[in-house]
Amino acid sequence: MRSIEENLIKRIKKGDREAFAELVELYKDKVYKVSYRMVGNQQEAEDVAQETFLRVFANIDSYDPKYKFSTWIYRIASNLSIDQLRKRRQVYSLDKQLVGTDGLDWHDRLSDPGKGPEDEFLTGELQGQVQEAINSLTPKYRSVMVLRYLEDLSLNEISEVLKIPVSTIKTRIHRGREALRKKLNLF
Repeated sequence: MRSIEENLIKRIKKGDREAFAELVELYKDKVYKVSYRMVGNQQEAEDVAQETFLRVFANIDSYDPKYKFSTWIYRIASNLSIDQLRKRRQVYSLDKQLVGTDGLDWHDRLSDPGKGPEDEFLTGELQGQVQEAINSLTPKYRSVMVLRYLEDLSLNEISEVLKIPVSTIKTRIHRGREALRKKLNLF
């Protein structure tokens, strides 16, 4: 994967817009998922993802190839998501659609012929509660929880993305888990 990215980046730096389109295609779902998991709103996540790619295009010359490209793009998406959360006013909607962290409707994600409607409802309700609990975390805890548990990044990768020490990442993960336990009434 890394050689594909390196090739695309070289072509983009030479002005090849088709290469940029390929890079967007390669990362659009990943960037959207990170954004959605952090902001918890489909429209805002789409806006953040779009802005992420605009920033990548505008700043491709500042990318340092000694680091993983995915780390660089996740950093941009995470920072823009945090900025979006800071700008957001508290808005409550009675028409909130239950959508999974990957942007799919819960029913689409959970349709399993072995499960009955009651099982699907309970599973969807639990996942909705977990997502709401994650969304209620402060941005500094939410970002590490999303990157660690939903994007499955290592502590070092999270450190590179957020530009904070690994020890701080560990502390935030611990405190984030404790906050989730309290919000979900576990233990």
